[in-house]
Amino acid sequence: ALINIMQSWYSLFTPTEATTIVAVTVTSHSTVLRLNLDYAQREELDSCARTLALQCTMKDPQSCALSALTLCEKNHVAFETAYQIVVDSAATGMSYSHLFTIARYMEHKGFPIRAYKMASLGLSHLGVAYNQDTHPAINDVLWACSLSHSLGKTELAAIVPLVIKSVQCAPVLSDILRRWTMSAPGLATGVPGRRNSGKVMSTEKAPLCQLLDATIGAYVCTTHSRLTHISPRHYGEFIEFLSKARETFLIAHDGHLQFTQFIDNLKQTYKGKKKLMMLVRERFG
Repeated sequence: ALINIMQSWYSLFTPTEATTIVAVTVTSHSTVLRLNLDYAQREELDSCARTLALQCTMKDPQSCALSALTLCEKNHVAFETAYQIVVDSAATGMSYSHLFTIARYMEHKGFPIRAYKMASLGLSHLGVAYNQDTHPAINDVLWACSLSHSLGKTELAAIVPLVIKSVQCAPVLSDILRRWTMSAPGLATGVPGRRNSGKVMSTEKAPLCQLLDATIGAYVCTTHSRLTHISPRHYGEFIEFLSKARETFLIAHDGHLQFTQFIDNLKQTYKGKKKLMMLVRERFG
C-alpha cells in the first residue's frame, strides 16, 4: 500500500507534501518498527522514496530540493542526481535563500566545494542595495565569503566579482574586506591538495584591490545618496558614517589623499548645508 501511494503521489499530493510528509514518514524508523519490515522491504521502500523525491524535485526544486537531498543521502547515485537537479534548476527555479540553505547543508555534510558552488549560485541571485545594511541575506553573504576564503586563493578570486556585483552596501563590503585581510586564505580542512601559503593577501593586488575599489566607490555613492535628503537629526549619524568610510579609504596606499579629496569635494558640492559642513570640517579638517 505504501509503495502504491508513493508511485501514485502525483495524483494524491503536491510535490512538497510528497517529499516532506509522505516520503519522510514512510522511511522513518517508527514505520519500519510498526510494520516489522525486513532489510529487503526497507530497501524497497527507501528506493521508492528516493525516486519520488527526485521526481518532486524536478517538478518543484525550490520546495523539494533540500528534502530530496536528505532522503537520498545514503545512496550515492540518487544523491548525485538530486544535486545535479538543484544545479540545473538554480538559474530559474531557486531563490538565493534556498540556494544558501542548500549550500550550508552541503558544508555540514562535508562537501565544501559543492557548498561553495551553491553559495556562488546564491550570490548570483542576490542584490543588496547601498542602504540595506540589515538585509536578511547578509549573514549568508558573510558565511559564503568565509567559506571561499577557507578554501583558497582560487575560490576567493572567483567569488570577489560576484560579491561586487551582488552587494552595493558599503558597510557590508568593508566587513568582508576586513575579514579577508586578517588571515591567509586556504585554511579549510579535509580538502585534498590544499595548503595554506601563510601569506595574508594584499589589498594592492587582485582580487582584493577590486573589492577595495568597490567598497570605496560604495561609500562615495552612499554618501551622496544620504546627503540628497538629509535632515539635521541625522547629522551625527552621518559624521560617524564618514568616519567608518575613512577607515576603509586608509586601507588603500593613497587612501589619505583620496579621502582628503573626497571631503574637499563634499564641502564644495554641499556648501549650502552650512551646519553639516561645519561638523565635517571639525571632524575631518
